[in-house]
Amino acid sequence: MPYLTRPVLAAGTLSRIPQPTLPTGDGLLLRPWRAEDAPAVHAAFQDPVMHQWHVRSADSEDEVRGWITEWQRAWEGERNAQWAVADAADDRLLGRVALREVVLGDGVAEVAYWTTASARGRGVAARAARTLAHWALDGVGFQRLELSHAVANVASCRVAGKAGFALEGTRRSAGLHPDGWHDMHLHARVRGD
Repeated sequence: MPYLTRPVLAAGTLSRIPQPTLPTGDGLLLRPWRAEDAPAVHAAFQDPVMHQWHVRSADSEDEVRGWITEWQRAWEGERNAQWAVADAADDRLLGRVALREVVLGDGVAEVAYWTTASARGRGVAARAARTLAHWALDGVGFQRLELSHAVANVASCRVAGKAGFALEGTRRSAGLHPDGWHDMHLHARVRGD
């Protein structure tokens, strides 16, 4: 049975080009991950705030090198795309921003982010998410980007709003964190926002 609509984005839309480096225009750079980022990522995951809002821990730099290898390969698979968020002046790692759960045919993906402890409160996550959203929606042609966070994570809610993601609702008991199930806010940006 034929479909009545065409895919929003064709297979190969991402993988046929190298993963780009995306400057924010205000001092940050979204760049592909490198093996030498492992010590900084490992250090970031020792922060108790990361343990509160993320479901993954990092036991060693070798483990993180494995993650980075996965993140580098993900671009080819077109299901996830991960960027290091770095200071444009000195390349110091400040965080991560990603497109997860990419469905090219529907033109949708989920935006995710984290920041190092030293980068918090400086607008790093919002600037990175805004830059990634602009590239994905206006440059690549995605139709919809979603962003989800625990309702109790007030800082992440502020990031979503500053990055232009409108709050659409609450998904009850939708995220399992180390301390149990959390209601999750659902935010989104669509092309044209």
